[in-house]
Amino acid sequence: MDLHFGDSKPTDDERAAVDALLGPPESSWEGADRSDADLRWARGGRAARDRRDLLLPGLHAINDRIGWISEGALDYLCRRLTVPPAEAYGVATFYAMFSVRPRPATVLHVCTDLACAAAGAAELCAGIESRLGLGSGVHVERSPCLGLCERAPAALAIKAGDPVRTAVSAPATVHEAVLAASAPDSAPEEPPAAMAVPQAGRGDLVLLQRVGVVDPVSLDDYRAHGGYTALRRAFELGPAEVIREVTDSGLVGRGGAAFPTGRKWQATASQPDHPHYLVCNADESEPGTFKDRVLMEGDPYALVEAMTIAAYATGAHLGYLYLRGEYPRAIRRVQHAIDQARARGLLGDDVLGQGYAFDIEIRRGAGAYICGEETALFNSIEGYRGEPRSKPPFPVEKGLFGKPTVENNVETLVNVLPILTMGAPAYAAIGTGRSTGPKLFCVSGSVDRPGIYELPFGATLGEVLQLAGVRPGLRAVLLGGAAGGFVRPDETDIPLTFEGTREAGTTLGSGVVMAFDDTVPLPRLLLRIAEFFRDESCGQCVPCRVGTVRQEEALHRIAERTGAAAADDIALLREVGRAMRDASICGLGQTAWNAVESAIDRLGAYE
Repeated sequence: MDLHFGDSKPTDDERAAVDALLGPPESSWEGADRSDADLRWARGGRAARDRRDLLLPGLHAINDRIGWISEGALDYLCRRLTVPPAEAYGVATFYAMFSVRPRPATVLHVCTDLACAAAGAAELCAGIESRLGLGSGVHVERSPCLGLCERAPAALAIKAGDPVRTAVSAPATVHEAVLAASAPDSAPEEPPAAMAVPQAGRGDLVLLQRVGVVDPVSLDDYRAHGGYTALRRAFELGPAEVIREVTDSGLVGRGGAAFPTGRKWQATASQPDHPHYLVCNADESEPGTFKDRVLMEGDPYALVEAMTIAAYATGAHLGYLYLRGEYPRAIRRVQHAIDQARARGLLGDDVLGQGYAFDIEIRRGAGAYICGEETALFNSIEGYRGEPRSKPPFPVEKGLFGKPTVENNVETLVNVLPILTMGAPAYAAIGTGRSTGPKLFCVSGSVDRPGIYELPFGATLGEVLQLAGVRPGLRAVLLGGAAGGFVRPDETDIPLTFEGTREAGTTLGSGVVMAFDDTVPLPRLLLRIAEFFRDESCGQCVPCRVGTVRQEEALHRIAERTGAAAADDIALLREVGRAMRDASICGLGQTAWNAVESAIDRLGAYE
């Protein structure tokens, strides 16, 4: 391959950022300042190409140090990895957190998504921009959901440098958000993860039993509260029996698809092609979802242990944790837990002295909702644009790097610990016959006690809302996030199971329960959902790329007109929605119409 690079050169800081990740270049071919004599032949080109999966970390390294990615920095990174600059540019421009245009070193991301919009995000943005004014050295970015819905409205400040500094303001005021951006080290410390768990400390909790009870940075405290009991039992049982326990428990995926976890593990473990990989999907970007963040911040060792068990059962020796770039504290907590586990022999070449080797690498996302789709996530890790792949082949056959891969989200994996400690029959006795075990619900919006609630499958929507303290004047409840559907206030007897919500004509999704009272303008919410899907569509397939734009355009027109004109656009919405649902490659396009359709049909949004 003949690679063509531009004439732009990296600055010293840009070069240092890349070299800190990749090490110093060994030849002029890789960008070293040496004689051009060694440019007559390539050295290590194949090895460099095998490191393409470091493209995303390399882009992060530059963006973290400088605040944006220049042409010279991108060219230098491409030389180091033997990646065509045009391809790398396509990757860099795919993610919302990167910029290839000059901008200030400090970026203040202000969430304008559903929960924050209902809590006054528009007024917050206007106040921040007025306070900062021009020439402040702060770039204000209107952001999709930051995963801080229980503390809406929310803002995240990122100040580039060595090291990069971050600060979260939530619930944000104009003064606190500006302080976070101008002086992140002086911003108030985030409240502990337990503040997002109103039930924290209750003895009947299963998944959240340690949040608020155990010091999340202490491995000894984690082990004193039952940590690594499940992994020891896994080694006693052996891989096949671990999979049998997970299968018998009835555990299904908690990300929304509800695929049986045991079947996925068995299919991966039985593949003759090696190596096998484990991928933990911690890129929860669904508006209204924040359960995985709370688990990682409040009980990070549980995820490390659960990933080790899943890898052992499926024959994997390397796991990737793909973690949202908008979760700086979760990244720090989990990285610390991985480092501590490795130092204590719980990760590495000989886990617990059992002769089994396993380690975990964190890959940081950069703001792309589509990367929650498993094959888009694989492409992102491999250093390509995060676009979904056609299936088959399925990931259990050809997943990450073309090898058999098991992919689960954080909540699904953490469920494996109680399955092994209490046994499959006891676990299966929780919940209902077809939806077993406990479930985490992310409750936000017009409630007095927003947060994460753990309830057995089968609890009703009304029970969840009662725990959270729903406010008077309830207008609608959104189940499943932006990809879910609205239900009416008189439908709170819906059982929160996958089959129960399906029979009620809605969806459980990942467990989002977002309440809206009559002070929230419903048409504006629908327009925000349409804007979200338009922004997040990867653009790979026509039904989604065009349909999400047409959906937003129609909703804009409906907001401005009434009567027959609005009826025509509603008919157009239905036609576009059916096309997206039937013909889109992945779940983003297939679900982009769900919430709007439910608001029209169940709530009479435009009557």
